[in-house]
Amino acid sequence: MRLRTFTAPTAADAMALVREELGPDAVILATQESAAGAAVTAAVDDFSATAEPGLVSAEPPPDPAPDPAEVINEALDGHGVPQRLAHKLLTASLEFPEQPPLLALTGALDALYSFAPVLEQPPQPLMFVGAPGSGKTVSIAKLAARAVLIGQPVRVVSCDTVRAGGVEQLEAFTRLLGLELHRADGEGELAAAVAGASVEELVLIDSPGTNPYNPNDRTELAWFIAAARAEPVFVPAAGGDLSDTDEMADVFAELGCRRLLATRLDMVHRLGSLLAAADLAGLGFSEVGVSASIADGLVALNPLKLARLILPDPVAPRSSDPVPERLTS
Repeated sequence: MRLRTFTAPTAADAMALVREELGPDAVILATQESAAGAAVTAAVDDFSATAEPGLVSAEPPPDPAPDPAEVINEALDGHGVPQRLAHKLLTASLEFPEQPPLLALTGALDALYSFAPVLEQPPQPLMFVGAPGSGKTVSIAKLAARAVLIGQPVRVVSCDTVRAGGVEQLEAFTRLLGLELHRADGEGELAAAVAGASVEELVLIDSPGTNPYNPNDRTELAWFIAAARAEPVFVPAAGGDLSDTDEMADVFAELGCRRLLATRLDMVHRLGSLLAAADLAGLGFSEVGVSASIADGLVALNPLKLARLILPDPVAPRSSDPVPERLTS
């Protein structure tokens, strides 16, 4: 299937161009009207079927430049983006008809999602929440390392005192950074640890791994969030099942999450579940984990960087094209 976008002063004129160029079998995928005119994106299985019979050129015509909508649609499909969300992104990209695919997708992502990196926000207690093994502890270590490098005072608190090795892992990281790890075995100790922070300190809290389908786990997490008066940040691992990631995002959004920090993007090829979960739960993006490195393994996300992650071939090997090189601007 091939895609083309037609622009004209009115929607009727654009539709007429679709029928004239692609024939009656064309399928309309998206329409967009603005003060500048109308744009219609349509698909057809075989462009050659619209040629007049008996007319055969001695030389095949040169391949036309790829249509931005077609490039974006193929990339979204490769990432497993659900059709309803792909349609929203394609429609939003039509607002930028003169732009190449990367910039058109960047504009669409900027229109649909919010982007708020952690260290660009005012100092406020932040509690990182998610399922066990999602990467919360390592993400906090990476954020603490970045804060130390830029001279931002930071306090690290762990509520993950029951899981074997939870505190020890984070303590090993904070020791290397010259930071003290504060332990909190309950809501009272957590409230005291947060209250002891200075106004300038960024407080990063490692929560116990939460089973989002367990009411007791959700209640315990809600108590910790309230005790710390913290903003919870959802930490999902990339590459999860689409439905499970959607459901988890809904649960953590109900607990107060407004943004997510995605981990393990260097280990997956498809981001459809993250895009869909953020869209359904109304979550913005903060950072993404792109390598195991504590010093530079976390990247603050913006629309352009997310577009660069989506548009490359999602099934091509990444060993020769590491994610951080695509996120340098």
